[in-house]
Amino acid sequence: MIRFACLLLGLFLIACSDSSDDNPPDKALPDFTMADTWLESFVATEPLFPGGSMIIVDETAGVIHKSAFGNQSEDSVVLLASTSKVPTVTLLMALHEDDANVNFDISAPITNYLPWLGVWDSAITTENLVSNRSGIPGLFNIFIRPADYAPHLCQFLPAGTLLECAETLFTTPLPNLPSTKPNTAFDYGGSQWQLAGGVAELVGGGTWHQLWDQYIAEPCGLQVARFGNNLSLSDGWDGNPDGLVGLANPNIEGGMMSDLDDYAKLISLHLNDGACGGNQVLSPEGVAFMRKDRSPEVGYGMGWWIKAPKQGGSVYLYDDPGYYGSISWIDIKRGYGAVVFFEEYTGTAGGVGSGGVASQLIPIIEDALDAVR
Repeated sequence: MIRFACLLLGLFLIACSDSSDDNPPDKALPDFTMADTWLESFVATEPLFPGGSMIIVDETAGVIHKSAFGNQSEDSVVLLASTSKVPTVTLLMALHEDDANVNFDISAPITNYLPWLGVWDSAITTENLVSNRSGIPGLFNIFIRPADYAPHLCQFLPAGTLLECAETLFTTPLPNLPSTKPNTAFDYGGSQWQLAGGVAELVGGGTWHQLWDQYIAEPCGLQVARFGNNLSLSDGWDGNPDGLVGLANPNIEGGMMSDLDDYAKLISLHLNDGACGGNQVLSPEGVAFMRKDRSPEVGYGMGWWIKAPKQGGSVYLYDDPGYYGSISWIDIKRGYGAVVFFEEYTGTAGGVGSGGVASQLIPIIEDALDAVR
């Protein structure tokens, strides 16, 4: 467990204390005991959640708390499923902002960048793809109408390459499934995200992994976090990073693995106006652009779900939950973010984990922070 501590003034321009009587040098530190108690109790009582871990990040002080319970440790490497989405969009936004080297506008039609003759609306943009508003049939069709969705299954399989899969998705219709005009309806996940990965490889001139390393992993100092395609093999995951498969055809919306420390750096990027590891990865405007609500009926930006405040007022909480139970979030009012890792790889009850965190653990953490701020 890492407790909140004042860091050197030379490392941060904002000191942990000042000369004001309202901020005495010896102010109390956040007490996350109740948060730990909740997580420990959860993994002790939920049979499908034998372990859990979390890390809490302050926008100026960095990591202020880390803990793990059950069969997880603070160094566990987990598969994240849809908690991959914010990191994915972060990379796409970095490409969008690299005007000096990349010809790419996230709000321009993807037909500007794809060399194939497609079967979907020519007005679709990458912004539409990763805000789930492309009109291409979404992820839930694989559960409710699997036979009709089968021509697009390459996105969930480790074989082949991302560009081969993107071409299949772009040129293969799904005639028995409903589709819409772009930017007219919200339909979560699926082919549209994998297609966005193909766009990234084409405009960036490298593989998804090369682009990830160049734009995100190296400037942020990530050691473990990367993308693969273990979605069809997740129940056999043993936490060994060498077990990540599908490196040539990573699943873009849900194929990331990470440990707590690496994911904390990505959270810090979104708390600090795009700065990561001392490098400006995104502009402040780019970070805010990801949080813009594009589907008010559900509350979704690009990668972030937008949580309406219970007591009214301005939106301050954004989260990114995944199918295996993990969930990350940032709180722009309190200036902190966090991620909780769960590994419910059966895929039958992941929402119990992420839902419990959202409804019970986050309020506990908010109370702990409010008590000393």
